[in-house]
Amino acid sequence: MLIALRRLDSALKLVFVVIDGMGDLPIQELGEKTPLEAAATPNMDSLAKNGKTGLMYTVGKGVAPESDVAVISLLGYDPFKYSTGRGIIEAVGAGINVKGGDLALRCNFATLGEGKQIIDRRVKRSLTTEEATELSNAANESIKLESCPATFEFRNTLGHRAVLVLKGKDRCLSSNITNSDPAYTVVNGIGVATPDAEMVLKESVPLDDTEEARNAAALVNEFIQKTHELWENHEVNVRRAAEGKLKANVVLTRDAASQLPNFFNINERYGVRFAALADMHAEAGIAKLAGMDSALLPPPTGNIEKDCEIRVRRLVELMPKYDCFYIHLKGPDEPGHDGNCQRKTKIISETDEHFFGKLLRQISLRDTLFCITADHATPCSLKVHSDTPVPVLISGGNINDDHINKFSERECQKGTLGVLDHGYELMPKLMGLLKK
Repeated sequence: MLIALRRLDSALKLVFVVIDGMGDLPIQELGEKTPLEAAATPNMDSLAKNGKTGLMYTVGKGVAPESDVAVISLLGYDPFKYSTGRGIIEAVGAGINVKGGDLALRCNFATLGEGKQIIDRRVKRSLTTEEATELSNAANESIKLESCPATFEFRNTLGHRAVLVLKGKDRCLSSNITNSDPAYTVVNGIGVATPDAEMVLKESVPLDDTEEARNAAALVNEFIQKTHELWENHEVNVRRAAEGKLKANVVLTRDAASQLPNFFNINERYGVRFAALADMHAEAGIAKLAGMDSALLPPPTGNIEKDCEIRVRRLVELMPKYDCFYIHLKGPDEPGHDGNCQRKTKIISETDEHFFGKLLRQISLRDTLFCITADHATPCSLKVHSDTPVPVLISGGNINDDHINKFSERECQKGTLGVLDHGYELMPKLMGLLKK
């Protein structure tokens, strides 16, 4: 292995950029273009014109994946074999100590109205990390769970996002329970978006007749009920209501996991050294479990130019130390969920200008293999993830060009990469090109 690592010191570097939720469908407001087609993307267009392009189902046809299973697939792991649930990945990314038999769940702070109606799954994205920390501290300090002997840790991560870890005192807990978040369900072991879901808080129910599953569901429901009662009139929410803002008065849970995924070490598999620059805890957790050097960047500020400058500077600093870089940029996903096609278009344009434009001025394409794609589509017309195939380009090094005009869903369909049926086909291709 040491020989392989030394050999790659003078070889191509791989810069693998995944732009969250970038894919979309044609939109009437944009002249039947997608946001990527409507965006000004001269830098990605140049890479596409001088590289190879195609389309890709990141998990598979008919699957509208969550980001975690899509990223697992893009890094070369079949998610149907390797994914154990997003919850435990989020916990690892958040720095919580978890082991097999603990139950971890991805959570959202949300706004609950009368009759269990969910007014907003994300508190209109207006919850600050400071407010979420106050609510989390209150839960950890005040709540005792009594459904069965267990302890818990609830940790907010960024904005409305959080993770819950439950630890049974006498026996393990099972992840074989349903989500309380109606927007996502678990199909064949992986989390998928639920189109046209009724926005009503669900009760978590066991999916098998075991004590481990019954205890897990009971603890989750108890936690949701007790935090709702605690937060409804908490001073954070009293202030928010006085300011005309939605209350963060309930937690939605999804993607329970009770086992760590058994990923192969990506560095050992391919004889490279991988580093990850990931905006969010789920992606950082996956990278860490895969064996990459992974440290969370400062959270995105909403200032694309500033955020991109930090990420480009960090990448350039790390270039001499590693062979391969996995970079995950959150940007376009949120306006996709909000149905805001103009903002999604603007963010894609700004990402091209401030990330790719600045990076390409500092590195040599002859010495760098670029791959740019998305983890999934988040069509503005749907406001949820879809199974729409996403564009992919590979450029740099000695890659021959496809002579396409623009990096977009429609143009990439013409490329010589064709259509990849599964995202896990991509990484072996990249490793093969890197070592040629």
